[in-house]
Amino acid sequence: MEIIEVSREEAVRSIQEAIIKKGSVLGGGILKVDSFLNHQIDPRLIKTAGNLICDTFKDAEITKVLTVESSGIAPALATAECMGVPLLFARKRKPITMKRYITETAPSHTKGGIVELNVSLEFLGESDRVLIVDDFLASGQTIAALGRLVQKTGAKLCGFAAVIEKTFEEGRNLLEEFGVPVLGLVRISSLEPLRFED
Repeated sequence: MEIIEVSREEAVRSIQEAIIKKGSVLGGGILKVDSFLNHQIDPRLIKTAGNLICDTFKDAEITKVLTVESSGIAPALATAECMGVPLLFARKRKPITMKRYITETAPSHTKGGIVELNVSLEFLGESDRVLIVDDFLASGQTIAALGRLVQKTGAKLCGFAAVIEKTFEEGRNLLEEFGVPVLGLVRISSLEPLRFED
């Protein structure tokens, strides 16, 4: 397979075009992109997103990429693969095999109600430098909960990244309180009409 190098601008534009062609607005601030991002996965687009995130944080000496199951796994895995580090994802239901763990909770906009996030202390600790990656940054509640999990372990939180950021929900403000970089690859300022930020 031929590998084609593209600029950052071209890569971001390819994600924007997928949103325009394949996404749909359901109302209530919900953007449905499950045909390519968080149910059915477009591998090339996810690899593009992972490479962009990886490039942005290439000097941060990341040792772990952290996300939450399940829709964050694809972009986080692409990022981790590019960085050459493990991917760790928070479990919403604690399996019986998880003995030493930490838990945080967060309200879920798409699921409704409160979600529980569990991470095994076997895989996250003081020696780690962590990048949190998710498919969406909206209110920031779930991603912030992951940030609190990282802090509880004594690991170093190095940044947050999302494939799509809905800037009108102002989740970035919540994440900026952690004092680390926040990256939204494609930033959407309005859904109706659909409008992208530069």
